[in-house]
Amino acid sequence: MPTSWTDKDEKQYQHIRRSELDRGKPEDKAEEIAARTVNKQRRQAGKTPNKTTQGTGNPHTRLEDRTVDELQNLASENNIKGRSKMKKTELIKALRDKR
Repeated sequence: MPTSWTDKDEKQYQHIRRSELDRGKPEDKAEEIAARTVNKQRRQAGKTPNKTTQGTGNPHTRLEDRTVDELQNLASENNIKGRSKMKKTELIKALRDKR
C-alpha cells in the first residue's frame, strides 16, 4: 500500500484485486488494474495531483500509438496553434503536415 493511501483506499484496492483474480486475471495484471482504479478515483476526488505526461513518447513509435498528451507535447514543441482543442487524429495530421 502506498503511504498516501487511506485504509478505505487499501480496502477498495483489495476488493478490486480479488474481483479481478476471480475473473481469471493473472496476479500482476489484477494488482495493476486495482492500483490504477484506486489512483484514478483518488485523482478525480482531488486527493492527489492530476499529473500528465511531460514527454513526447518514444521517437521510434508511430504517432497513432502515442497518447494524446504525448502528441500535444510534441505539437507544442512544433509550435502548432490550437493544439489543446484538437482531437488525436487532428494532432497527428497537424504534426505530419508540419514535418
